[in-house]
Amino acid sequence: QVQLVESGGGLVQAGDSLRLSCAASGRTFSSRAMGWFRQAPGKEREFVATLSWSGDNTYYAESVKGRFTISRDNAKNTVYLQMNSLEPEDTAVYYCAAAVSAFASSYYKDYDYWGQGTQVTVSS
Repeated sequence: QVQLVESGGGLVQAGDSLRLSCAASGRTFSSRAMGWFRQAPGKEREFVATLSWSGDNTYYAESVKGRFTISRDNAKNTVYLQMNSLEPEDTAVYYCAAAVSAFASSYYKDYDYWGQGTQVTVSS
């Protein structure tokens, strides 16, 4: 069992930065890949970023590549999403998710635990 709690969302202006955190409970955190997804109003949930259990392998959606960075601290059971150069199109609820395996994946069905989400709003 893994419980995930996101934090760090908020209202910012275009060009600003935010860092999201996802605190995980459960003994299997360090053996699982982790991911961030987001869902904007009226749109489907979409992949943002993922990293493997060790953090050595990371993948990003094209829309955030070069602006967002995913990382993890297994000692603290926490995964982060550093978001720079935010754009109004980044406005969404951001969800942290724990994968069923150690391998990074952009496919939402590879994740079996999800957080409650944190709102990010970027004004122009």
